[in-house]
Amino acid sequence: MESDADTDPGSDADLDLESIPGVGAKTADALRDLEAPERALREGDVATLARAPGVSEGRAARIARAAVRRRHDDPGGFLATDRARELYRDTLALLQERAVTDYGAKRLETFYPSASESRIEEARAFAERALARDPDPSVREALTDVAPLGSPGDVRVRDRCLATSDAETYARAREAVPELSVELVDDARQLAELARGYATVIALDSEFAGIDVEGDVRVQSDALENPVEVVPERTLQFFATNRGPLRAAVTVARRADLDVACDLETLADALERLDDEGEVTGDDELDRLAAAVEGLDTAVAEAERVANDGLREAIEARDVTIEGTDLLSLVEQGAGVDSLLSQELSGEYEAAVERAREHLVDALDLEGTADLARRAFGDRPTYPVERDEEVVSRLREELRAARDRRRTRRKRELARDLAGLRGDAEALVSAALELDVELAVARFAADFDCTMPAIEGEGFEVEGGRSPLLDVPFGEVEPVDYGVEGVALLSGVNSGGKTSTLDLVALVVTLAHMGLPVPAERARVGRVAELHYYAKSQGTLDAGAFESTLREFGDLVTEVSADRPVLVLVDELESITEPGAAADIMAGILESLSDRDATAVFVSHLAREIRAAAEADLAVDGIEAEGLVDGELRVNRSPVKGTLARSTPELIVEKLAGEDGTGFYEGLLEKF
Repeated sequence: MESDADTDPGSDADLDLESIPGVGAKTADALRDLEAPERALREGDVATLARAPGVSEGRAARIARAAVRRRHDDPGGFLATDRARELYRDTLALLQERAVTDYGAKRLETFYPSASESRIEEARAFAERALARDPDPSVREALTDVAPLGSPGDVRVRDRCLATSDAETYARAREAVPELSVELVDDARQLAELARGYATVIALDSEFAGIDVEGDVRVQSDALENPVEVVPERTLQFFATNRGPLRAAVTVARRADLDVACDLETLADALERLDDEGEVTGDDELDRLAAAVEGLDTAVAEAERVANDGLREAIEARDVTIEGTDLLSLVEQGAGVDSLLSQELSGEYEAAVERAREHLVDALDLEGTADLARRAFGDRPTYPVERDEEVVSRLREELRAARDRRRTRRKRELARDLAGLRGDAEALVSAALELDVELAVARFAADFDCTMPAIEGEGFEVEGGRSPLLDVPFGEVEPVDYGVEGVALLSGVNSGGKTSTLDLVALVVTLAHMGLPVPAERARVGRVAELHYYAKSQGTLDAGAFESTLREFGDLVTEVSADRPVLVLVDELESITEPGAAADIMAGILESLSDRDATAVFVSHLAREIRAAAEADLAVDGIEAEGLVDGELRVNRSPVKGTLARSTPELIVEKLAGEDGTGFYEGLLEKF
């Protein structure tokens, strides 16, 4: 998780993006396309950084973390060993599990243990704000639908166009408004031709003012300076693409009482009038026109059926000089239809056609176009009754034009309401996502009874500490008190909690240097630059590996200084070689660390042998077993200062000595 960062100081104003580790020329160019990359880097705004082309949220988190290091002149390297890095990853996972959004989980990766005082203070300020938050379940529920805002796709509008007679204006319009077709015209006649193919034509030349042509032709010489009026879809597409996250963010802001600049009521109302495709909703007249266009062919066909069914019934029932069935046969053969209908059935025909007209008008709920719709069925008697295709085509064009004009007008009105809200909407979503990060920290602190640690002095001191990394429910973890200044040996029975105590210390120190709360009733941590945590080795090392391990400790000891203090935690180093040699080696390492004022805790079963081999007076602490109860150890998990803990074999021998009178076990007990 750790990576070194460039240490060149620099302010956000003159930030060289390529100076950030992991940011090459291509990524830097992508970041420069963002509106405010410096702000995003400064605030660790992973969502904004991830909007840069080719930058995923995971990579955005890494870039943000590297930028944080650079800004705080932080060389990195706090987590100096594999075990230290593993423990950090486990700790980070606990935090990320409490985030609701993917953004929150990635944003938490920008928190890392640092030796930089300014970075720690910055993170502590964030944590203090987080701890003041109420992790309300209803807020977390609303956060599930919040996500970083996406970029809308390309918009193409086909129901209107721009028109100009000037070649320069034509070129400028194509660049400024790529969503619309731009046409070159010479006169009003060509404008009229365009108006027959588009619902709306926007003429960009003032010379066309006052022209009288059929269709919706508007003269707007300033159209290119008012894109909301010309192509409201550009504004609406952003809000349509992000409608779900924006509505969720409004809910979050209301429930959490977020202090945001966004006018929540205006935004919520506008989003209610917009669907996910960028279309206006909630307009009955627009819905009526859209339904009329969609249902025109079906309604016309049904009107024909109504007319012909009625006329057929009239013909079959009519008492004329020839049988009705014979008359019907003649009619169907086309013999004298007009004459027969006009002479014998004119009234019935008129009634049938009127029913067709009324059906068409009613089915489409027509208003202004009712007269044209009625002409779809003519007065001249025919059988079967048939539509006038030319009239139906004109009706279709008029309905479409009316629909498109109203839709554009409503889009324009909605776009005006939303045009000035984009920046505030983006800030609203960012605030909601950041709230998720804060609530994750707040939940972590609440779940594990955390407190903000003091960072001062030397060594560490933990009271009532409980590790959430143990394989038992947190409520069952026994609290531990432990503190060390300088170096100490930690002794204790097997399964007494020595390793979990080291884990707890490493966890507290790591979280403290992340600027976050720690799982303890009270904690004080001295500032350290590096955490060296060595896990228990699995078996004796061969000669090469043993030499490598000694070199590692040699480098560690020689690099310790007052300017770069370290915390060293070692779990049973004696397993790397023979016990006698291991005791001598550990005694020497501890003496060297003590001489350099380092803080170190070595867990070992050879505490007595190490202390005997050391020339210096080494502190020994013990996790004491209170005894065996039904074959199970009863242990005081908090190390006792200055105490060499008894081993499990000693406790067993002691138990047997109390049960046996032969003296054999008493003799064994004296050997301890």
